[in-house]
Amino acid sequence: MARSIEELEKNHPCFGGCKFNAGRIHLPVSPGCNIACRFCDRSINDVEQRPGVTSKVITPDEANTFIGRAIELVPSIKVAGIAGPGDTLATDYALQTFEKIGVAHPELLKCMSTNGLLLNERAQEVIDAGVDTLTVTVNAVDPEIEAKLNDYIIYHGEKIEGVEAAKILIKNQIEGIKKVAAAGVTIKINTVLVPGINDHHISEIARTVREAGAIIYNIIPLIPQHKLKDIERPTCELLEKAREDAEKYIKVFRHCAHCRADAVGVPGISEYSKLVYQNRLNVRSTFSHG
Repeated sequence: MARSIEELEKNHPCFGGCKFNAGRIHLPVSPGCNIACRFCDRSINDVEQRPGVTSKVITPDEANTFIGRAIELVPSIKVAGIAGPGDTLATDYALQTFEKIGVAHPELLKCMSTNGLLLNERAQEVIDAGVDTLTVTVNAVDPEIEAKLNDYIIYHGEKIEGVEAAKILIKNQIEGIKKVAAAGVTIKINTVLVPGINDHHISEIARTVREAGAIIYNIIPLIPQHKLKDIERPTCELLEKAREDAEKYIKVFRHCAHCRADAVGVPGISEYSKLVYQNRLNVRSTFSHG
């Protein structure tokens, strides 16, 4: 059953005014990725506060145990989300986890994030798994721009680069969004704002994803790292202009907390991941796209 926007705004930290009272748990069950984003440095560590980072990877069978532990600590948890540390559709683990959550914790909103490369072909699986809200990262809808943000994709076992890869990604993202939105799943879009590459392109992204069925848009300022480490972080003025450009077409979310893939608690207020995901690492190690 589709969740109303009113319910989401009341219970989901990424959908409105509940950011100070609604909690979430992110379940790091998806280690593999299929896109080599030039700004992405996926990592297993205990020292960074950003997407793509977790202290450990868990299995679908372990997920409900961690959810139970989290709810004991934070009774206000309303959302079980899977946002990595890789892509949720690059492996089957996220969909398996949501099926298990649906049985053990039907009261929780099920929230999933994906880069969208496989969304078009796996849309029905997402719907069947009972996902309530889907976040798709769309950084461009022009292949020439997208090609500047990714080194390559791995698509059906083939490494594809450049504009050809970007065309495949964008087509699969938009077609996938249409399918999932038509089934009643609420779609949020994330865009990483990269000065000099896609900052002038935000209006076009916002218009395109809104026409495809998305209802809310989140612009994330670039964290300079990996191959884009020499690009300066967007200024507040540039970020605000991008948000204003997007708001001509779609509602904009302004309270993103750059959550880790193993975050637990109320964003910006409490963080219990150390207690929930025990045996955390105090070292910083990275793992490759694959």
